Amino acid sequence: MRIPYAPKEPQKEADAPIYDRILARRSPRPLIPLDLALLHNPAIADGYSSLMGAIRTQSSFPLELAELAICYVAVLNGAVYEWTAHAPIALKAGARREVLGSVLEGSWRWKQGSDGGEKLVSDDEEMVLEFTEQSTENVKVEEGLMERLKGRWTDQQVMELVITVGGYNMVSRFLVALDVTESNGKEMKMPAVEA
Repeated sequence: MRIPYAPKEPQKEADAPIYDRILARRSPRPLIPLDLALLHNPAIADGYSSLMGAIRTQSSFPLELAELAICYVAVLNGAVYEWTAHAPIALKAGARREVLGSVLEGSWRWKQGSDGGEKLVSDDEEMVLEFTEQSTENVKVEEGLMERLKGRWTDQQVMELVITVGGYNMVSRFLVALDVTESNGKEMKMPAVEA
């Protein structure tokens, strides 16, 4: 990492509850490198953990689509650590391996299904991927796409998609700028097929 990781234990007694909250969110795992990068400022780490925890666990937006969006943010921003962490979660949530692979390859727009028939991605996946790309690369999102999203999902779910993509853009930019886990420049790979 471009700066040292923060200590794994709080240096001030007042920071102990923050460490405890972050550890509780990660349980049963220990603090991860991202936490240790953020803990240079425990108040920021606490707010980050609260926001991202809510995005990941309190959203009504379909998890497989949210994770597909997160993985596409990682690809667009070259955030290897983010991809490595979320690609297996996306598959476990129900994202299709072939679709996730096409996101990694950058071929999701034109790739056909394995049967050679219709397009590979569903209409829902296409809307989510298009939104993710526009929001990540341009910030502004076309009105027509927003209308399609609003016609498909509730206002709350549209907001949840927007905050998921925005939040994980924040994460990927932090990870890449500081080279958390020394992953910059490494190859993004599809997760192994579970037996």
